[in-house]
Amino acid sequence: MKIIYKDGTVAECPQDQELHVLRHTAAHIMAQAIKRLYPEADFAFGPATENGFYYDVDLGDTKLTDEDLAAIEKEMRKICKENLPIKPFILPRDEALKLMQERQEHYKIEHMSDLADETEFSFFQQGEYVDMCIGPHLTYTKALKAFKITQQSGAYWKNDKENKMLTRINGVAFHNQEELEEWEKQQQEARERDHRKIGKEMRLFMTDDLVGRGLPMFLPNGYIVWQQLEDYIKQKERERGYLHVMTPCIGTVNLYRTSGHWDHYRENMFPAMEMEGESYVLRPMNCPHHMMIYANQPHSYRQLPIRIGEIAHDFRYESSGTLKGIERGRHFCQNDAHLFVTPEQIKDEVAAVCALIFDVYKDFHITDYRCVLSLRDPADKKKYHDDDAMWNHAEQALREVLTELGIQFTEEIGEAAFYGPKLDVNVKPAVGAEYTLSTCQLDFCLPAKFHLTYVDKDGSEKTPVVLHRAILGSLDRFMAYLIEETKGRFPTWLAPVQVKVLPVSEKTLDYAREVNDKLKAAGIRAVLDESNEKIGYKIRLAQQEDRAPYMLVLGAKEVEAGNISVRNRKGETTAMDLDAFVAQVKDEIANKVFNV
Repeated sequence: MKIIYKDGTVAECPQDQELHVLRHTAAHIMAQAIKRLYPEADFAFGPATENGFYYDVDLGDTKLTDEDLAAIEKEMRKICKENLPIKPFILPRDEALKLMQERQEHYKIEHMSDLADETEFSFFQQGEYVDMCIGPHLTYTKALKAFKITQQSGAYWKNDKENKMLTRINGVAFHNQEELEEWEKQQQEARERDHRKIGKEMRLFMTDDLVGRGLPMFLPNGYIVWQQLEDYIKQKERERGYLHVMTPCIGTVNLYRTSGHWDHYRENMFPAMEMEGESYVLRPMNCPHHMMIYANQPHSYRQLPIRIGEIAHDFRYESSGTLKGIERGRHFCQNDAHLFVTPEQIKDEVAAVCALIFDVYKDFHITDYRCVLSLRDPADKKKYHDDDAMWNHAEQALREVLTELGIQFTEEIGEAAFYGPKLDVNVKPAVGAEYTLSTCQLDFCLPAKFHLTYVDKDGSEKTPVVLHRAILGSLDRFMAYLIEETKGRFPTWLAPVQVKVLPVSEKTLDYAREVNDKLKAAGIRAVLDESNEKIGYKIRLAQQEDRAPYMLVLGAKEVEAGNISVRNRKGETTAMDLDAFVAQVKDEIANKVFNV
């Protein structure tokens, strides 16, 4: 694939850069198409991204529709067929500024003023369209063969909410049509797995703008799943010596000043509330509350480690564009815990946390994940607590522990918490990009800030080390992950409806009621469909809305024989004795069989 650089050099594109160049060129071609259709359009930035490309454009009062996006894509195809050569040129600052002024490119002019040290600027031209850019690009527009405009959204100029809201038009581009078609298949799969779609079909949760964006509400079916996850992880923790607490959803601003969150995390917190001369905030995390619980009484080294756990309600002011159902909201519940340990206990406690993570992953058949040691960026004094010695000690300590435990990991700069390094376990879901599910953070900072102590063997006061850890992450996100992995077909122990009882007609309704009552008496979540619909419709409804592991189809034959007809998710039907079926289901629940 031939590409052209800003100095006019034409060369073969390095293989690892091909998609980036394709997508960067696609952004320019899209901008040219927009300019043809909307001559007053004023362009901001238009980069290639990991998944495609976009251009931010000021269209004045014009609001684009889906039909408008289709028209822009059609014009792009026309430009590609014209096979316009893409040519670079370089101008000194004064001539470049004059060109942008003549073309009324106000955002480019402002960008040039931000680059005060630049004495010259490079441009790329295709036909009548000129764009300020450092390249490289394809040599002809016809070389772009497979692309699609995907959506539009709003974006602030320079990502600053004080600036004007622009229209961001997104697209994707690939080497060929086959790659584009494969991407479209993946998108269809993602739509089918989308936890928001499945959550609505299964009546798991809802949102309403009157309540507030990013504030999901769990419906009865969804809350059953949520409670089962809560009970599951709490039992795991209790078996390992955790003590569970409950703390308030708000705290004083002074609490978060002490912890450092007010200085380092304030932009992600809800605004302060003034009451009786005191300022309060909705808490974004739970560590300050747990620090105060530890500080509530003196401790001896003999009592450590102390493991404090909580399923805690937290609130973070996420931007509206990042909100996504229960995967990312402004309210969520963390499976949080803080372990107060001596320095000598760090290795064993980190090992125990990792063992718990991998034990949980085994239960849920999570196999596609990787471990990351997240470190600070030493140059970023604003984001991170400024104590080089503490950071060097904490990072090396966690690195050594993970190495000794034989845990394979990569290191990433700039991903640490503001107070310490952490182990992140990133999962790769069935669709979409990977994200962090579990984490274990090593903290020498907050215990010192809160003046936490314990009496050591020699009678001296020492400062404990704190491990912050979350196994399921937030229950909300973990539930979203499970929904998308299983397409809502939860294992029996998690399913909100474990058995759907379906009488074939009114003649078998009384028998169906008897069966349903016996299932409920055995502790099984059974639901009886008493509607007058045909059995085929009842089965389809149970498959789509309830996605129950089992359906009992009860007709005259079952009434006469005094047994049941069991239909599983695969559509396989088996005649069974009711008591045997109850024993089977109870065994699946007790052993948390992952039959999805």
